Amino acid sequence: MFITPAFAQTGTSMGDPFTGLLIPMLLMVLIFYFLVIRPQSQRAKQHREMIERVRRGDTVVTSGGFIGKVSRVPDTSDEIEIDLNDTLKVRVLKSTLLDVRSKSEPVKDQTSTK
Repeated sequence: MFITPAFAQTGTSMGDPFTGLLIPMLLMVLIFYFLVIRPQSQRAKQHREMIERVRRGDTVVTSGGFIGKVSRVPDTSDEIEIDLNDTLKVRVLKSTLLDVRSKSEPVKDQTSTK
């Protein structure tokens, strides 16, 4: 009789377990970056540019919900002065501005040469 002895099959190596986790992890990080981090940084950049471009005469909305017209924008300070009505002026930080509703041409200074 020609019976061959049964040898146990050797198991195939599964490879490094970290390699199997590395590719899905990298894909999750890339998806997270493109869906969350990148859009947020673009919005922050647009907000910074909006704040830098605010000028006298613009109508703005503050984070407190106030809507007013910018009356003074000093170059050396991070504060601006907003007219809420004819008699009420408020100083707010530029960083608290949520939106610039109507952008106007810069108001010319009324300096008299008398």
